[in-house]
Amino acid sequence: MPLEPIDPSSTPKATATDALPPGVPIDAVSLEFVRSRGAGGQNVNKVATAVQLRLRVSATSLGYATQQRLLELAGSRATKQGEVLLRADRFRTQARNRADAFDRLAELITQARIVPKRRRVTRVSASAKRRRRESKSRRGVTKKLRSRPTE
Repeated sequence: MPLEPIDPSSTPKATATDALPPGVPIDAVSLEFVRSRGAGGQNVNKVATAVQLRLRVSATSLGYATQQRLLELAGSRATKQGEVLLRADRFRTQARNRADAFDRLAELITQARIVPKRRRVTRVSASAKRRRRESKSRRGVTKKLRSRPTE
């Protein structure tokens, strides 16, 4: 029996009961339920318990800088179309995998909201350079004293 192509309009959307992070509207998230991998016996072959969460980053109300950090943090989970794709299949039930996917999305967005501190350019002080040279020369003298005396 051939498989029927999936209609993109039929993919389930996030609902109001899902714990969406602030700044992420419901229409920016779509869910797809697929067969899980790994152990699970017959259940794993019959039931689509794994969740693929797809977030359109441009559709969120996050700031531009936060969106860029989110895509950077997502790494290989970010698509060329500017979407973040999370797959949750740790649990045996669809509900727990769905909650896990939303928790992971919230954690990723929380990390993206943190603005990294700018590195302040510093110089090594002259006294620190002098101390380093003195310690190097002392170490050289110590090593020289270990060698056999020359006659």
